[in-house]
Amino acid sequence: MKPFYGPADISADACAGDEAPGAFPFVRGIYPEMYRRRYWTMRQYAGFGTAQESNKRFHYLLSQGQMGLSVAFDLPTQIGFDADHSLSYGEVGKVGVSICSLEDMESLLEGLPLDKISTSMTINATAPILLCLYLAVAEKRGTPAGALRGTIQNDILKEYVARGTYIFPPSSSIRLITDTIAFCRDRLPKWNAISVSGYHIREAGSTAVQETAFTLANGVSYVQAVVDSGLDVDEIGGQISFFFNVHNNFLEEIAKFRAARRLWARIMRERFGAKSDKACMLRFHAQTAGSSLTAQQPRNNVVRVSIQAMAAVLGGAQSLHTNSMDEALALPTEESVRLALRTQQIIADESNLTETVDPCAGSYAIESLTNEIEREAMDIISRIDEMGGMLQAIEKGWVQRQIQESAYLAQRAVDEGRNVVVGVNRYPGEEDISISTLHVRPEVEQEQRRRLEALRNKRNSSAVSASLEAVRDAARGEGNLLPAILEAVRVYATVGEIADVLRSVFGVYREKVEI
Repeated sequence: MKPFYGPADISADACAGDEAPGAFPFVRGIYPEMYRRRYWTMRQYAGFGTAQESNKRFHYLLSQGQMGLSVAFDLPTQIGFDADHSLSYGEVGKVGVSICSLEDMESLLEGLPLDKISTSMTINATAPILLCLYLAVAEKRGTPAGALRGTIQNDILKEYVARGTYIFPPSSSIRLITDTIAFCRDRLPKWNAISVSGYHIREAGSTAVQETAFTLANGVSYVQAVVDSGLDVDEIGGQISFFFNVHNNFLEEIAKFRAARRLWARIMRERFGAKSDKACMLRFHAQTAGSSLTAQQPRNNVVRVSIQAMAAVLGGAQSLHTNSMDEALALPTEESVRLALRTQQIIADESNLTETVDPCAGSYAIESLTNEIEREAMDIISRIDEMGGMLQAIEKGWVQRQIQESAYLAQRAVDEGRNVVVGVNRYPGEEDISISTLHVRPEVEQEQRRRLEALRNKRNSSAVSASLEAVRDAARGEGNLLPAILEAVRVYATVGEIADVLRSVFGVYREKVEI
């Protein structure tokens, strides 16, 4: 940051002050009216224990004014293991809800109006399976597929560099993603088939510029893959969404979102020849920075989250999750998640920020930072292109090393006191962790295993076996895998069983360890 910004910091051809909101390249927002017409979708990421327990939390959040669901799955579900698998021990229901079959998904969504709300599912390696489970529930209720609105994350490249819940080798994973995008185009027109995620890249330690560059470079890889598969960029562009972090540097975060919109619009039009404005729009969900939360003086986190949420709103987010103050200690309680939701509602209804579109436009500092982030992010993307693309940059370990170095430098700045963290390296006080925390019941794992055993005993075993063979045949072939997966979940094949079939055909990815 410079100590002072003025007219000289903004070139005449790179200022958004004269651009209309809702017009290409969308730096001032993707809609002309933005929040004057409709607020962003307020979501609270939730899921723990059993499907029934998570269902109660969803109903509670909707009763408190939440506008859409956001589902967290446990680690076994994310990496394709059922609750009774040996590698699932100790992890069932811990960091999200355990979903093994259509029966669990039916319980998770019980009483929720799927045709009236949108549902976001943070799932990647097993995203096609979970999407089919969601669709199968809607089918059983008689809800038309065309009425379903939501998002699956379905972004495997960032798993290889920042998060780790991958299963299959990159080429097979990309095939699953392109199959899912094609399936959504044909069957789920209102569904976002992929949410390209920078959130986890930032949580792993990247800078704002790196988050922007690596996220959009991943997006380029996915668009290129679907174009190479024969899909039209204007048809699928509108079903690609993004997911960004909102960190503590208030002005930088606002500028980051504006820069990302302009950069993506230009990439889609100039690189891929997209003619449709909708295909060029960068629509994004934002989540406040989990890595900024502190276990020390946890009530301070309420202020951090408020600042970050305001940056997301001023940056033009379409959807927002606000972290709860106790998340550095445990899963959030109903009380803390309600306060996090109220933070969004106060910004929306009391701050008056929603009365005008892009109120930061024309600010010398914001416009200069927007231009700078765009320029530096584009430099990184160009370097990735020179390596042959994001997949090659990941396989070389270059992306991982960039993130690791940034994470090291950021932590060193905190350790040396150059970056202040209130309550940690400045203004420390007596530890105050007297807030209540949520504990997942230890019985959850055994309960889920018993339910799974009962399901295996009562379902039609021959139908399950036949459906799994059909999945195997589809995986060995070149057609779209999702119709076969959908048929398998309809007859109550489990997530683990379907994932095991795909493992047997695709293999399992092992990360190259570098020291």
